[in-house]
Amino acid sequence: MDFVSDSLFNGRRFRALTLVENFSRECLAIRAEPRLYGSDVAEILDQVVEEKGKPSRIFLDNGPEFISKALDLWAYQARITLDFSRPGKPTDNAYIESFNGSFRDECLNTHWFLSMNDARAKIESWRREYNEFRPHSSLGERTPSEVAGPGHWMLRGQKKARN
Repeated sequence: MDFVSDSLFNGRRFRALTLVENFSRECLAIRAEPRLYGSDVAEILDQVVEEKGKPSRIFLDNGPEFISKALDLWAYQARITLDFSRPGKPTDNAYIESFNGSFRDECLNTHWFLSMNDARAKIESWRREYNEFRPHSSLGERTPSEVAGPGHWMLRGQKKARN
């Protein structure tokens, strides 16, 4: 998981938390808010775990939201390892960096967001298209949803990692 920043038409900034599963490249969630704290990240992860199942490990960088006590406590209680990238080494988390580049090029840079609700709607529409309709060459021209299928990492005994 990682963060991407952007702004509304009036210059008001917001951040988007992006959460991508490494194996299928499925975007599990994008949450756009003016501010996101570690407790918000934990809440979002709870929702994803409830819907998709629990991974054994999550790859992330050393951003302030990710090194928070709230997220550390969440990971400890959920028995999920937080695998932090080395500072200044985005290649440690290449899948999410690639995803964020596509997200920026294909969604954030092509839309004019009038409000936070407008931004959330356009971002969610792009996320659904990315997962369900857009084939990826790295997945043998299949979509992330086709590769993921229902509960795919749970079927593998929780060996998959999320970014």
